[in-house]
Amino acid sequence: MKIKSINPYTEEINRVYDSFSFGECRARIENSRAAFSVWSLLPAEERAKHFIGVARILRQNIEVYAEIITKEMGKPIRQSRHEIEKCARLCDYYAENSAGLLMDEIVDTGTEKSYVTFEPLGVIFGIMPWNFPFWQVFRFAVPAICAGNVCVIKHASNVPGSALEIEKIFIEAGFPESVFTTLLIDSKTAMQVIEEEMVDGISLTGSVEAGLEIGNLAGRLIKPVVLELGGSDPFIVLEDADIKKAAQAAAKSRFLNAGQSCIAAKRIIVIEDVVVDFIEAFELLVQKLKIGDPMDEETDIGPLARKEFVDNLGKVLKDAEKKGAKLHVHGEERNKGFFFNPVIIPAASTDMEVCRLEVFGPIAPVITAKDEDEAVEIANSTEYGLGAKIWSRNLGRAERLAKRIKSGSVSINGMIRSGPRLPFGGVKKSGVGRELSHYGLKEFVNIKTVVVNR
Repeated sequence: MKIKSINPYTEEINRVYDSFSFGECRARIENSRAAFSVWSLLPAEERAKHFIGVARILRQNIEVYAEIITKEMGKPIRQSRHEIEKCARLCDYYAENSAGLLMDEIVDTGTEKSYVTFEPLGVIFGIMPWNFPFWQVFRFAVPAICAGNVCVIKHASNVPGSALEIEKIFIEAGFPESVFTTLLIDSKTAMQVIEEEMVDGISLTGSVEAGLEIGNLAGRLIKPVVLELGGSDPFIVLEDADIKKAAQAAAKSRFLNAGQSCIAAKRIIVIEDVVVDFIEAFELLVQKLKIGDPMDEETDIGPLARKEFVDNLGKVLKDAEKKGAKLHVHGEERNKGFFFNPVIIPAASTDMEVCRLEVFGPIAPVITAKDEDEAVEIANSTEYGLGAKIWSRNLGRAERLAKRIKSGSVSINGMIRSGPRLPFGGVKKSGVGRELSHYGLKEFVNIKTVVVNR
């Protein structure tokens, strides 16, 4: 099978790659297993130091890697650079902190000695998405490898160049061969890898459907699994919010990466007393967004990552129109590139697909709520529970509301961001498990109790 990397802006083929046979996958994973037997025995401090080199390489070649991202999935070049910088900061954090976070925990039980130790599990299989093609891989792999595991990656089929380039970075940074390995395979082969118990744990970032399939298989085989399955994050604007700042954050959160982010503001819920003022401020900001060539430094919104996504979003809008929506579309029609112009739906209703599904694209539904109780009810009326945003000048009130939101994280007067110091993940159908911080570091370890009696 051939794997094509297509530029979403020019619609030209970047490069065609040969996929790996199952036999090649098996050989690579066997090499990973052999690498684990050595890597896992290294002191945690020595493992962590390797990521100093990774961070240095990322920063030295930021333009090269940013261009690969932009040409493979259409992200504006400024945002691609930010993604590489974020990966470098992640490496810095775990290089400095992972050894300390993995230290044995002494527990007083009245015996001679009792402690909890953290031992790596083995070969961990990462199935990664295309929307943040470097960050998502690093977010999974860096903590897992610091903990003493080795990683094999099945990346999304439209970003093979990113996948192979990340593998080169680990090699250049001096990691032993096969500590990090890329597999150019399709989803069917990935399932076969899991079914034949060739790996010791699985981390998936993807759709609910993929999560159900992977989770079911992992459960049947009793394999540890982390699932990050996206969300439909509410962005709640209370009547006492700073409307100007809230509108600015909503525009950035919803349209960053052309709206192709699991933690984007996908449902904007505004108290009726301020909804007119909010929409006016929000719309003015959206009108100023520059749509076009993602390699242009001034571009805010580039093309979608794949052609089929344009058709999918069109179907969502047709559903909204059938249910009474009046669409405010911004931007001009284009003859080339996988573009989808930003759309605001000023009076969206909760029965519209745009408010029920995880919409990966630049569509912003605004839902009116009569008060904070209705806003919370709407926020929780979804199968997802990844993140939420609350805007209010009354911080005590906002924190009380945050406790009522069913999600993995809540940001008050700001955007949701994933970073190394705080855990990232969701509840309900947004997934299970956590990435990042010390929680993510310990997802793929054996938390072993040792009790010593004299």
